[in-house]
Amino acid sequence: MSEDKKGTLSLNPRAGVGSIRIRQARKATKPNEVDVVQRRKRVSVKASAVAAPPPPKAVATGKRMLAAAQMDDGRAAKQPDSDLSQTELERRAKALLQEQRRRAEEIRTEKEEQRREEEVRRKKLEEARELTRREEEAKAKLREKEQRQKESEEKSRESEKTKERRKPEEASPKPAASPKVVPAKKTEVKREKEQPVTRDRREPTRRRSGKITLNQALNDESSVQRSLAALRRRQEREKRKAKGDGPLVREKIFRDVQLPETIVVQELANRMAERVADVVKSLMNIGIMVTQNQSIDADTAELIIEEFGHKAARVSDSDVEDVIGTIEDDPNSLVSRPPVVTVMGHVDHGKTSLLDSIRKTSVAAGEAGGITQHIGAYQVRTDSGQTLTFLDTPGHAAFTSMRARGTQVTDIVVLVVAADDAVMPQTIEAINHSKAANVPMIVAINKCDRPDADADRVRNQLLSHGVIVEKRSGDVLDVELSALSGDGIDDLLEAISLQTELMELKANPDRVAEGAVIEAKLDVGRGPVATVLVQKGTLKNGDIFVVGEQCGKVRALLDDNGKRVASAGPSAPVEVLGLNGTPAAGDLLNVVENESQAREIAAYRLQVSKERRAAAGGLASLEQLISDAGNKKAGASELRVVVKADVQGSAEAISQAIEKIGNDEVSVRTLHSGVGAITETDIGLAEASNAIVFGFNVRANAPARSVAQQKNIDLKYYSVIYDLVEDVKSIASGMLATEIRENFLGQAEIREIFKVSGVGNVAGCLVVDGVVKRSASVRLLRDNVVIHEGRLKTLKRFKDEVREVRSGQECGMAFENYANMRKGDFIEVFEKEEVERTLA
Repeated sequence: MSEDKKGTLSLNPRAGVGSIRIRQARKATKPNEVDVVQRRKRVSVKASAVAAPPPPKAVATGKRMLAAAQMDDGRAAKQPDSDLSQTELERRAKALLQEQRRRAEEIRTEKEEQRREEEVRRKKLEEARELTRREEEAKAKLREKEQRQKESEEKSRESEKTKERRKPEEASPKPAASPKVVPAKKTEVKREKEQPVTRDRREPTRRRSGKITLNQALNDESSVQRSLAALRRRQEREKRKAKGDGPLVREKIFRDVQLPETIVVQELANRMAERVADVVKSLMNIGIMVTQNQSIDADTAELIIEEFGHKAARVSDSDVEDVIGTIEDDPNSLVSRPPVVTVMGHVDHGKTSLLDSIRKTSVAAGEAGGITQHIGAYQVRTDSGQTLTFLDTPGHAAFTSMRARGTQVTDIVVLVVAADDAVMPQTIEAINHSKAANVPMIVAINKCDRPDADADRVRNQLLSHGVIVEKRSGDVLDVELSALSGDGIDDLLEAISLQTELMELKANPDRVAEGAVIEAKLDVGRGPVATVLVQKGTLKNGDIFVVGEQCGKVRALLDDNGKRVASAGPSAPVEVLGLNGTPAAGDLLNVVENESQAREIAAYRLQVSKERRAAAGGLASLEQLISDAGNKKAGASELRVVVKADVQGSAEAISQAIEKIGNDEVSVRTLHSGVGAITETDIGLAEASNAIVFGFNVRANAPARSVAQQKNIDLKYYSVIYDLVEDVKSIASGMLATEIRENFLGQAEIREIFKVSGVGNVAGCLVVDGVVKRSASVRLLRDNVVIHEGRLKTLKRFKDEVREVRSGQECGMAFENYANMRKGDFIEVFEKEEVERTLA
């Protein structure tokens, strides 16, 4: 390392570690030059003036130097006073020595600082080189370790293959295996150190080109970035290696593995926390060749789980519904609740009018056709302060399912029978529903203000169906009333209150809500809406629920008057907004903890429903193939329809009603029934299957109407179920084959056979019965056996062609394309008539 005139330091690469030469070059004007040489820890200083303290002869030396200087300059002069000259010389000599000493000390200090700085730089450079060397050694060891691991895995696979080949050959028992000699750990370490680092030729080289700087050494971005966990594991291995401990042996954790009916191999390995390759290998050992993406059954998976030491816990897909547990209410937490009263009876007997009189409303006036076609839920507060919940059910024969749902959620049944009418089929059906549900019944004899009303006749007719009212010494309450005038309404409410007190209806409002869907529809502005009757607990805004195959979160609750409410307690009917789809009428609503549970339960129920429909559809398809094969011969046909209605209950009722129409020759099949407007999907289904689209209180949207006009698809709209059912029956009747009837006209006996040229054989006949017409069909009978059937070629009376010949007259007849007639045969004359048929 050298320093130029400007004081710059430079590193000599050829200089040895123990030899450093430092020179200080000063200007030529300076009289002094100092050389410092360090060679193998020896230091010598050369100077024109010594920096040490002056010796005793310093004064004489100074005089000689001064005299020499004066002689050189040519300025030698006389010395006037020798004593003063000697003192001045000593002073000047001392000053010169002090200056030289100070300058030497400054130079020594500067050189020392430079040496220290150079030493720091040298140490940093050596540390960087050492760090780079260690990293290269670590990478080389890692590559060597990976190479050895690959070689060991290849050897193990070869040994396993060798064992598999030797297994069939080893019939005799194997001798005891000789103990393996395990080399010492230190010897292995020495061998690893002695083994040179080998690098795969295919691996890209990491050797740098050019010079390396300090920044490149400290900030090496080309090295592999490892995770913090990998660095920690490496540090732990180094610590164990320094302590002389063996490899860390982790204790295996045995788990309880949940096992469904089928499971994917990779999912099974994840649940056991085992390697997928090990699980696949175990399956291959038992003869099952599968990949990690294939599924295995529960029994096979249980064998694998036990082989790895874990414990299998069988679960089912239906376990997701276990979160909907049955909560037993504490008797101390039960409070009184309003009764649920279902009004049932035959159509046009005044059920809705009775409710209008109680609620002071006019619902019946707004019903299409004057009949109730939807199930309604209302809550009424009487003058006495009691709250009652009423369910209004339709009386048409098609709404059997609605009446059945009404009895499933009801506490009391009010059977409405018109006094001017008799006990009708729907009245009997309502009686059977109430008996099956085991609920008390109250008979309301309506229209008692009519002139032809006879309440006693109604009571007598009810006796034949097992309903004995109090006036006939029975236990069934009966009330005579008039819905129009309001007479007897108070008596009916009093009877309901009395029956409610006897039943002691109670429920727990402080629990999660449970309820039943009375009706469901698809509103254009609000989306899916369900009318729910809360049976237990309290339904609040924000509750997460699952209902049938749908789930949702309560966005709003509306009462029977359309007003928003914050909550709904037991026996309260409310409209629930916030569903993700339209549920089926009759589904149960259950409140769950979170949305994930609701989605899982709804997805499971939807999957089960799809599988059930697919199984039923496959069976129906097979039966349909067999049926179609027979129907083609018999000439049978099928009317396919698509039904869209405003509410779920109406769509269900219409589908059930029209599928009952038909006979062996014609049948009606509902391809699809749903809620909401008619869409393009419905039109596409109708086009593909040649079906008719029926809309009940709904219309087709604009794109659907356009497509229907282009494809010539029939769209029929209805608001009364009677009209829809009658039209379906008419269309199905038009598909029936025309009935052909035979009308007998007369009979003639052949008396003689004549041969006429140009005509052939002509039978001379006597008409013995009826009349013979030339345009009619004839049969030739011989010994009462039909020989030929055809038409007359000619009919003559004497020599003239005539249209008909009556009984007792003679005539001549010849057949078309037939001449084998004999004397004594009979000719039967008849006409064919086509008659259109209708379905009953």
